[in-house]
Amino acid sequence: MKQTGFRLDFLASLLICVLVLAVALYMEFAMGMDPCMLCMSQRFAYIGIAFISLLAVLHNPIFGGHKAYGAIITLLALGGAALAVRQLYLQGLPADQVPACGPSFDYMLEAFPITEVIVAMLKGSGSCAEVQWTFMGISIPGWSLVTYTLLGINGLRLVITRTKIVLV
Repeated sequence: MKQTGFRLDFLASLLICVLVLAVALYMEFAMGMDPCMLCMSQRFAYIGIAFISLLAVLHNPIFGGHKAYGAIITLLALGGAALAVRQLYLQGLPADQVPACGPSFDYMLEAFPITEVIVAMLKGSGSCAEVQWTFMGISIPGWSLVTYTLLGINGLRLVITRTKIVLV
C-alpha cells in the first residue's frame, strides 16, 4: 500500500488565491480603483489562505496533517466571507445610512496606532459602500464571497477526508 498526499488539493486553493490577488492588484494599479478598508482586509485573508496552502503544498501531509491545514483554511475563509458579507451589507444600505468615509489605508498606517487601523479595517467606512465594478450584476465583494465559499468548502472537505491509500 502507498499513501498519497493532498498536494493537488492545496495547490488548487493556492492558485485560486494567487489569481484573486492578481486580479485585485490589476484592478488597483491598471484600472485605478482605490481599495477600501474591507477590501484590504479581505486581501489579508486571501494572503493567509495562500500562505497556509503553500505550506501544505510543500509539506504534502499524508497522515492527518491535511486536516489541520484544512481547518485553518476553513477558518480563514469564514473570516474572509464575514468581511465580504459586511461589505455587501454596507453596499446595500440606503444612501442616508451609509457611514462617513474615513482616511485612506496608507494614511491610517502612518498616523494611527495599529489597533485603530485593525478596528477600522474590520468595520469599514463609507468608501466600502461604493460599488466600483460589477460582473454579471455581482459586485467585487459578492464575487469575493463566492470565492471564499469555494475555498471554505475545499478546506472543510480536507478536514473530513481520511488519509488516501492507494493499493499498488
